[in-house]
Amino acid sequence: MNESTQKNKENVIPKGLKKEIGLIEAITIVIGVVIGSGIFFKASTVFKNAGTPTLGIMAWLIGGCITIASALTVAEIAVAIPKTGGVFVYIKELYSEKWAFLFGWMQTLIYVPGVAAALSIVFVTQATYFIPDLTPMLQKIFAICILFFVMALNVLSSRLGGKVQVISTIGKLVPIIFIVIFGLINGTAHDFSTTVFSSNTSGAAGFGAAILGTLWAYDGWISVGNMAGELKNPEKDLPKSIIMGLIAIIIVYILINVAIINIMPVNDVVLSSKPASDAAVILFGNMGAALIAVGIMISIFGALNGYLMTGVRIPFAMAQDNLFPFPKFFGKINEKFETPINTFAFEVLLASLYVLSGSFDKLTNLAVFVMWIFFVMCVCGIFILRRKHKELKTSYKVPLYPIVPLIGIVGGLYILISTFITDSLSAIYGIGITLIGLPVYFYIRKKYKRD
Repeated sequence: MNESTQKNKENVIPKGLKKEIGLIEAITIVIGVVIGSGIFFKASTVFKNAGTPTLGIMAWLIGGCITIASALTVAEIAVAIPKTGGVFVYIKELYSEKWAFLFGWMQTLIYVPGVAAALSIVFVTQATYFIPDLTPMLQKIFAICILFFVMALNVLSSRLGGKVQVISTIGKLVPIIFIVIFGLINGTAHDFSTTVFSSNTSGAAGFGAAILGTLWAYDGWISVGNMAGELKNPEKDLPKSIIMGLIAIIIVYILINVAIINIMPVNDVVLSSKPASDAAVILFGNMGAALIAVGIMISIFGALNGYLMTGVRIPFAMAQDNLFPFPKFFGKINEKFETPINTFAFEVLLASLYVLSGSFDKLTNLAVFVMWIFFVMCVCGIFILRRKHKELKTSYKVPLYPIVPLIGIVGGLYILISTFITDSLSAIYGIGITLIGLPVYFYIRKKYKRD
């Protein structure tokens, strides 16, 4: 998952851009948007919840299939509703402004700061390879400092923040390639039927928690439909690019997880806070592993930069439309730097609180859970689109309708229900904070006399 500028920037292509993207370019865009930090850190939680290496690999496969089905479905909605705003607009058009507000509210208060906090935590976790004596509290302080550094980087220059993305895209590929190739060739094969001794979940709920872990690594798929406006042949190339791009990602994810299990016993993987880096130490020794660690840190930093750079635009845009509390404050652009410094500070402060109160897995599970509530709504929207908005013409139709949408819906509901069972507090917190947005919305609508 490339949690970069394109990761959370759910904007459709403006009118007037040339249709110059072919199939190969589209596939690379899909891969670039999705691959990011999850591939390096989620192996431990996936295998822990799955219970065995084989079930863990199955979780990566099923998570990918749910992602493909959902992406193919939302792509039709994206083509039919070519407006700026991505999921926010789809939900507003297919459901109502109230539901769209709750989506933006949730992103502002939970998703963006939660993801930023999680990424800053794993950045510091990876940095402990070079600074092993950092205490847990010092790690949290370091993570908060990283958040404010990224904020300063983007407040001073949006263009500078964008350049970080180019470097991070290159950085993430190096660790993946080396671990997969050398792990499969030189690793000592381990038993894939081994039961994880520290597993605290079992059965369908545990497997659902494992799939939830994989969905963090697949996150970013929601924006792949937004490139339809620049495709030369969207009817054919959009579904092909989604299917082929995500299949390539599934294969990469499965290969790197097989490689890690081939290098380390599964119980060592489960107990590791940075399994990819630990596998690199076994493969390449300290010197080689240091280079891998640097590549992973570059990838994470780019992801964090991308999330904050795009995530702060959510409350900013809503405030400018008088659809967020204190619109004059949150909708203000700093005259000197020409950036939304107030929303940046707000999101970074929230993320800092999350750093102090949560772990990487807790934060990512919370973020993915609340997002999938709206993703399921969005996938369900295909039925509303076809039944109530027949006037909206689209050059692309989801294949194998209604089977493909139903796979995405059923898979998403399975994830949501299993999360309630395995992580009830996070689920309740996520839904509770989201629902608090209802009275806020009605107050805003009344105060600004919105229709």
